[in-house]
Amino acid sequence: MTICDQSHEEAVEQYAGNWKRFDCFIWDRLEELDDADNWAIIYTHHRDSGLLDLSNASVIDREMTPFTEADDPDVIFESHNHWAVGHVDGFSIRVIRHGQITEAFKVYLELQERMDTYPILDEDDYSERETEATFANLEDAARRLKDEYDLPEGWEDKVYCWLSDNNPSAIENRDDQGGYPDENELREAFDDLQFVATP
Repeated sequence: MTICDQSHEEAVEQYAGNWKRFDCFIWDRLEELDDADNWAIIYTHHRDSGLLDLSNASVIDREMTPFTEADDPDVIFESHNHWAVGHVDGFSIRVIRHGQITEAFKVYLELQERMDTYPILDEDDYSERETEATFANLEDAARRLKDEYDLPEGWEDKVYCWLSDNNPSAIENRDDQGGYPDENELREAFDDLQFVATP
């Protein structure tokens, strides 16, 4: 069942106090809260998350930030250590206050409904992250070829544009980590761009 299929009451039942069902979990903030059973912990990403999770997490963070700014906030950003993935990040959110669903939780449910309908919350942000990751991957993919060519300053831009025009599949997003051309694809671009081969 997706969030779209749930009533607010069912969502409250699912989320409020969800941290009590976590295995081997210790919550440092537990002693600070008088109404801990009304709070949920929601993780949005971890150390090895892909671009989609990171993009959506940034949108969720932006939408949740106004609820962190009161003297008694309904949202607290959290980062917890985890043996498998190093750390998991997200936020704790007060689901119920004085018997009423909080505005913060309503906003989160709206975001979750959007992701249930379409997985990308912000196309521009996600696209920008894909491009940035691909540029970083170009640098990594060319590490052995740098001994074969005298690469000019700004070579990444030239190669990205060449691949985009001549071999776009080489820079397609792979495994949600950006494009990663292989050495043969890079060599073809280098040669056509007339990058000078080193003796």
